Amino acid sequence: MPGPALPAVLLPLLGLAAAAVADCPSSNWVQFQDSCYIFLQETIKVESIEDVRNQCTDHGADMISIHNEEENAFILDTLKKQWKGPDDILLGMFFDTDDQSFKWFDKSNMTFRKWTDQDEEEEDLVDTCAFLHTTTGEWKKGNCEVSSVPGALCKAAIPYEKKYLSDNHILISALVIASTVILTVLGAIVWFLYKRNLHSGFTTVFSVAPQSPYNDDCVLVVAEENEHAVQFD
Repeated sequence: MPGPALPAVLLPLLGLAAAAVADCPSSNWVQFQDSCYIFLQETIKVESIEDVRNQCTDHGADMISIHNEEENAFILDTLKKQWKGPDDILLGMFFDTDDQSFKWFDKSNMTFRKWTDQDEEEEDLVDTCAFLHTTTGEWKKGNCEVSSVPGALCKAAIPYEKKYLSDNHILISALVIASTVILTVLGAIVWFLYKRNLHSGFTTVFSVAPQSPYNDDCVLVVAEENEHAVQFD
C-alpha cells in the first residue's frame, strides 16, 4: 500500500530546488526558451573560425545555432535592442567536405535554414562560413578567412553547467537546494508520524482527553450523600 502523499505546501519547494539551477549564469546573458545567449562584443583576431569558437567555449557555451524562425527573430531583436551588434554575425556553422553539407558546431541537427536566394545555388563551399545579416535576418555565405570579427555570439543550453556558474551563484543555489531538502525531509517525517498516529489510534499530546459524564456539582452532591450514608451506618 503506498504511503501518504506529501502535503501540498511542500510541492512548491521541490520546484524551487529545480529552478535554482535552471537559470542563465548572469544578467549579461539572455534567456529564450531552453537556451541562454550572450554576445561577446569585442574585436577578435581570427586565424581560423576556431578562434571565435574558443571565445564561446571559454564561457561554457558554443557558437550560435538557430533552429526555427522564432529563434532567428529573437536573436535579431536582441542584437538590435540590447547587444547593438554589427551588420553581420558569424554563425556557429561549418561546411563538412565529407558530407558536402553545412553542420552546426554544437552538433545539433540542421532543422532550419534561412539562406538568401543567391546562396541557394551550388558552388565551391570549401573554407566557407555562414553569417547572419542583422538587417534582413537572412543567412549568407562568406569566406572563413577573415582577419577579425567584431564579436562572438554564443549559446548554451539550460540547465547551465555548474562549473561555468559564478561562485556566488553556486553558493546561493547550494543553500537554496539544501534548505529545500531539509524542509522537505522534516515535513515528510511530521506528515508520516501524523498519519501513523491517526490510523493507529495512539493518544498524543494533540489528542483530546476524554471528558467525565459528571460535572463538578454532580461530583460534590454524590460525595455529600456518601458522607451521610456513612454517618447513619
